[in-house]
Amino acid sequence: MFTGIVAAVGRIAQVQPYESHDGSAGIRVRIDAGNLGLSDVQLGDSIAVQGACMTVVAMRGDSFEIDISRESLLRTVGLDREGEVNLEKSLRLGDALGGHLVSGHVDGLGTVVGYAPVGESRELIIRAPNEMAKYLAYKGSVTVNGISLTVNRVKDGVEGSEITINVIPHTQNMTTLRNVNVGDKVNLEIDTIARYVERMMQVSDGGVRSNVA
Repeated sequence: MFTGIVAAVGRIAQVQPYESHDGSAGIRVRIDAGNLGLSDVQLGDSIAVQGACMTVVAMRGDSFEIDISRESLLRTVGLDREGEVNLEKSLRLGDALGGHLVSGHVDGLGTVVGYAPVGESRELIIRAPNEMAKYLAYKGSVTVNGISLTVNRVKDGVEGSEITINVIPHTQNMTTLRNVNVGDKVNLEIDTIARYVERMMQVSDGGVRSNVA
């Protein structure tokens, strides 16, 4: 689990595709950790990279390596090329929960349709896929590229739901949101609580249906 509070901005320094005859193989990625600090990181630990939970498979100096499957590449953005990425170590018992509970499982890709200054902050507008609309609520939480953010407005439409988010200067400067432009794709994760609410709503009035054989 993570909190959506970005600890450092690292950089994908190398992308090495695995060989396959049918194009189903993934890639090995080396990431310069920036100010993340790897002294307490071991092989097998989880690190959220641009909002996607990844496993450390190798370490060298101030960098670490991860393997990304083809399935993960199809469902995320920003992990298959060199460039800056948001980094966060997994949550430990006793750590402060500054954002909200984040699993590191990307639910879908959103499209940035607006990102303009408003006062000292910036207004970020993202169009989310229709299948995610029911999970997005006014003043609810959403994770964008691994960043815990609060939804200020929701506008449903034929092409999907547009969510409006206020980005304060600190978040803009300390995360990869400083690189975002209109038209970019972003990784989205819905609030974990919304998943359970949906499940409870699915249960029939006749009683709880068990999935246990």
